[in-house]
Amino acid sequence: MTASADPKPSLPGWNHTPKVPIEVSPLFQWPPRPGAILRWIWDSWFLISERLIIVGIAFATMALTQPPLEVTQTLAPGWIAQVWLRNIVLMTLVAGGLHLYFYRFNAQGKKLRYDPRPLMVKGRQFTLGGQIRDNMFWTLVSGVTVWTAYECLFFWAMANGWAPVLSWADSPVWFVLLFLLIPLWESFYFYLIHRALHWPPLYKRVHSLHHRNINVGPWSGMSMHPVEHVIFLGSVMIHWIVPANPVHIIYHMQYLALTAATTHSGYEALLMRDRDRLKLGTFHHQMHHRYFECNYGSLEVPWDKLFGSFHDGTPEANVRMKERRKRLMG
Repeated sequence: MTASADPKPSLPGWNHTPKVPIEVSPLFQWPPRPGAILRWIWDSWFLISERLIIVGIAFATMALTQPPLEVTQTLAPGWIAQVWLRNIVLMTLVAGGLHLYFYRFNAQGKKLRYDPRPLMVKGRQFTLGGQIRDNMFWTLVSGVTVWTAYECLFFWAMANGWAPVLSWADSPVWFVLLFLLIPLWESFYFYLIHRALHWPPLYKRVHSLHHRNINVGPWSGMSMHPVEHVIFLGSVMIHWIVPANPVHIIYHMQYLALTAATTHSGYEALLMRDRDRLKLGTFHHQMHHRYFECNYGSLEVPWDKLFGSFHDGTPEANVRMKERRKRLMG
């Protein structure tokens, strides 16, 4: 799709919307549609996708910066600092690079940008007085620290035989399949914890920090309260039960952290030569930040449709969500 083929917004107040109604994945629809499922998987992974790129980053990380399990058998400041530093660099390169490209250099202008409004330069609600500084602080100080803690916990546990370890020789098919299943598990898990975070006591004390970002940018995705970082990144704890290789742990954590930056970029895709080359942010989640009580999950697992919180981007859904919000607000 070229930028000139941008569809007209279906809702007022948006600079760009994709084709609506937004559809959930066919993975859990009945009767099964094998062709649609294969197309969904292909579009989610190939030819160029953030998921495939992160798989590549995970293998490069494993080869170039990962301490062997013999080293991680003992908790030591040296290798833990090495893991923390690489995560700081990765987060800064991805979130910082996207921010510079889209917002500092304005390289794509408003093409495929959802919200026409600029990011907030100032605001008393922000910890350091501005949206970008606030988001960077919580992302790097809290987010990367919790990310690193989970990785180091697993590397230490695997080295000591307390967490199950999967090798290529054990099952090549499962080794590959696990990369495909991690995003599906994350979608399943994310709705449940995100819906819980909107419970008023948790929202007020924890999740409201993330929702300071009504209009999101790349640094917004991992800008969370430390408690939310522990809950959100806790998706990786599935590997206490499901055997994994250290490269799967690296991929799982990088998928959670780095796609938080890409999906909150504020843009649907990265354009090259005026063509959509790399999918980034989803309108589905962008609407959650503006409309608040809708689209708690993602599109892989249709929890929102099942529980009546799905906003498909149409004016009719907007009316339903407004009525729902009134009921929730009492």
